[in-house]
This record gives sequence, structure tokens and C-alpha cells, in this order.
Amino acid sequence: MDCKEFEKKIPAFVANALDYRELKQFLAHVERCAECREELTIQVLISEGMARLEEGSAFDLQKELRRRMQEAEKHIRLHRMFRYIGMTMAAAALAAVLLLVVIFVL
Repeated sequence: MDCKEFEKKIPAFVANALDYRELKQFLAHVERCAECREELTIQVLISEGMARLEEGSAFDLQKELRRRMQEAEKHIRLHRMFRYIGMTMAAAALAAVLLLVVIFVL
């Protein structure tokens, strides 16, 4: 993912609307690109800060950004775990079918 594509995806990140692949690429890019990390900070400040100001509640930008990043990383870990479980179940089903074929053929 390049910086231009990253900037286009910031609103989707803020809205929790990125799919697994996009989120993974987004997080990888923000980890290595200081300019995009700064742009993300500004966008979160604008979107969340304005909403919090309207509500009259306090807002800690760094804490909010850290929370969002942790949620995104958790989402990626859960997706990987479910994908691994799915592949394991598919392999077990295939092994069971092959076992049944061997039993009935012999």
C-alpha cells in the first residue's frame, strides 16, 4: 500500500469499515510510514475530537488512536485464528473422507 492509497482508506479505518486484507495492509503501512501515521493522527483528531467536543466530553487523542490500533490488531488476530481453525477442520474432513474411501475400497 502506498501513501496515497493509505490516505484514501483513513475514513474507512475510522469508521471500522476495512476488511481483513485492507486492515492488515493499512496497519503494516502505518507502522513504517511516519508521515501517514501523522496524517492518521490528524484525521482521528478531527473526526473523534469534533464529536467529543459536541458531546462536551474530554478527549485524549493518543489514547483513542492507541485503542483503535489495538482493536484493529485484535481483529486481525481473530481473523487469522478463525482461518486457521477453518483450514484445520477442512483438513480433518478431507482425512476422514479419504479414510472412508480406503475402508470401503478395501
